[in-house]
Amino acid sequence: MTSRYPMYIRSLVLIFITLVSYSCTSQGKEEEQDRLLAKVGSKTLYISEMDGMFPEGTTAEDSSLVLKNYVDRWVRETVILNEAEKNAPKDLDINQLVRDYRASLLRAHYEKVLVSELLDSTITQTELESFYEKNQHLYELQKPIVRCFFIKVPIPTPDADRLRRLWNSPIEESQNDLNNYCEQYAQVSLLDDQLWYNVEEIAAQLPQGTLTVGNVGAKREFTQRDDHHQYFFRLFEMRNRKEIAPLSYIEDQARKIILHKRKIQLIEKAKDDMYQQELQRKNIETFIN
Repeated sequence: MTSRYPMYIRSLVLIFITLVSYSCTSQGKEEEQDRLLAKVGSKTLYISEMDGMFPEGTTAEDSSLVLKNYVDRWVRETVILNEAEKNAPKDLDINQLVRDYRASLLRAHYEKVLVSELLDSTITQTELESFYEKNQHLYELQKPIVRCFFIKVPIPTPDADRLRRLWNSPIEESQNDLNNYCEQYAQVSLLDDQLWYNVEEIAAQLPQGTLTVGNVGAKREFTQRDDHHQYFFRLFEMRNRKEIAPLSYIEDQARKIILHKRKIQLIEKAKDDMYQQELQRKNIETFIN
């Protein structure tokens, strides 16, 4: 049977059907790919908003866990956001808040750049000592501290005779060999006689009750063992609670405070220099009586 429609009409109809079919298939795929994950009030979360959150090679199980955690977090945050919006005061100027926050971020970033480029982080021993002399009252000890040697080695003790000989020899003769031994065998070794330690930190390494805040002054030197370890302790100096901590004990804190003050001074000076410069350039005008 001969069709009553001209050939070009039939071609147009076929093209139209093909386009409609493709459009529906495409839309179905897009809807499948960008499916709705959650809804809180009028706010929605689609899977397309998680683009890039699944690294290549992520397993289906891991992807499912990431998806679940993200959706749960989004729902909780959106609930709070909705409440915040409902209770926002009528005179709240969000745009002004955003401008202020942007300004603070920019200022903080620039100050960080200034510090990284201009701050001198060198602190001399003279500066440390001067700071310590002026601020000793801030460093009253809350717990006793000690300068000491302490060694903890497992049982059976490797080369035990050698260790006892080194421990009992004058320190100026045995220090290097004792350090080498401890690096090889000791579980804990404190062998710098210039460093200070909290008594409780050392006591925690010994059998309970062996060394306490109350008896450390009397136990100036001892060796002992239990079923698992042998212990060696020698006290050089002690500072009691309420005494002033020595400089070497608080040196790290002092350095941080000195650098912080120096950073503040640097930023304030930079601000004032910029202000004076703009005044000289006549870039500053005020319009108040």
